[in-house]
Amino acid sequence: MLRASGQALHEAYDTALLDLDGVVYVGGAAVPHAVPSLRAADGAGMRLAYVTNNAARTPETVAEHLTRLGVPAGPDDVVTSAQAVARVIAEQVPQGARVLCVGGEGLRVALAERGLRAVESADDAPAAVVQGYGGPEMPWGRLAEAAIAVGRGVPWYASNADLTIPSGRGIAPGNGAALEVVRLATRWMREPPEPVVAGKPLPPMHRETILRTGAERPLVVGDRLDTDIEGAYAGGVDSLLVLTGVTDAPQLLAAGPRHRPAYVAADLRGLLAPQPQPQVAGEGAGFRCGGWTARADEGALVLDGEGEPLDGLRALCCAAWTAADAGAACDAGKALARLGL
Repeated sequence: MLRASGQALHEAYDTALLDLDGVVYVGGAAVPHAVPSLRAADGAGMRLAYVTNNAARTPETVAEHLTRLGVPAGPDDVVTSAQAVARVIAEQVPQGARVLCVGGEGLRVALAERGLRAVESADDAPAAVVQGYGGPEMPWGRLAEAAIAVGRGVPWYASNADLTIPSGRGIAPGNGAALEVVRLATRWMREPPEPVVAGKPLPPMHRETILRTGAERPLVVGDRLDTDIEGAYAGGVDSLLVLTGVTDAPQLLAAGPRHRPAYVAADLRGLLAPQPQPQVAGEGAGFRCGGWTARADEGALVLDGEGEPLDGLRALCCAAWTAADAGAACDAGKALARLGL
């Protein structure tokens, strides 16, 4: 169930572990309200750490981008899946080992930070293969080199497995789509390999983030249920879902236990406000939040009242999740239409 916070979230938690794409910016442009909200949280003493599954750019490049947008950030405030996977590889191969790198500059820099040598050919005797998002211009031949090396039995690693990424023009293929290319090209093997993935929602990314930030009361802030929110669940920390990226209201209502956030906000202004918790309205009466009451009734979610749409969504979340946990599926179409969602 959703949680309550009587304090504003930037006061209740010492560190915000913020996803970037879909949370702070989309397609390079700042999400509405993101910059002033982050500046206010930073000014009030909350540490801001930018945690991204995008392995293409270096922390320095990411920090420069954020600074241009007006967000307070330095390279040490950025944690990437490239850094997480480089640490995992360095723990498995000798110092100075060659690694076939299929990705962008961020991945190469992260490997070098761990004393590993990036190479580009399967014929360079790599000790490992690593894939990370390399941008839309990544040559097809790089994927071919990865498939050849993996087919020869070289250990396979990935920064993350996100199938898609948000862009200013729509949803685009992510690193997970590139992993599928190599997976298909090696399915002839007797035991088809699977990559060791480091990025969200898996533990190596959470470990990397905590090691680099020293967070004691972290709050994960993201837009994706299957990476940000599940990663927080796996790490045993609270999470805030913002509705500025890939997750919409129907997906949130359909979320399973591992994908349910502690808090929901329209955007990053949610960091600066207390968070209400829907209350049981009475036996069989559903859940109440603000001026709304939501309940499950004969296979549908029913919403009554009026008020802030987000409060209505919060009430619907509790009603939908309670019904789902009891084995009942509920249609939410009419209820969400009342909220304009």
